[in-house]
Amino acid sequence: MMEIIAVSAGHIGAYAALRVALWPAEGVAGHREEIERAMAAPDAGHVAFLAVAGRDVCGFAEAALRHDYVNGCTTSPVAFVEGLYVSPDWRLHGVARLLIDRVVAWARGLGCAEIASDADVSNTDSHAMHAALGFAETERVVFFRRSLR
Repeated sequence: MMEIIAVSAGHIGAYAALRVALWPAEGVAGHREEIERAMAAPDAGHVAFLAVAGRDVCGFAEAALRHDYVNGCTTSPVAFVEGLYVSPDWRLHGVARLLIDRVVAWARGLGCAEIASDADVSNTDSHAMHAALGFAETERVVFFRRSLR
């Protein structure tokens, strides 16, 4: 049975490992620190949920309230999915939908009228998942940088 729970101290290690799978540059230690900091200073503007099946932590969703302009949105604040990850063995089993449904409930509880997310332009698997979860693509952007040194 799949359960969607708020992050707790007992799941920090598994949660950090999932974050590394999505964002490998930080490393487990860096993710653990970030999780522990977030748990020490709970903020109504940020939330993290875990998908747990028995003892297996198989996915997470993180979201934050954004009050600045969010591309493609017309209201403020907007609930923004900062991260969504499901372990490969659990994909296509409805885990992402359960996680997003929980984020949507959180956002509605805070009065949000919209939820937004983003994905790398080349990540077509993520594009398909977002579409399956009811998200509509709003625009594509390529960022540029020029060094001044």
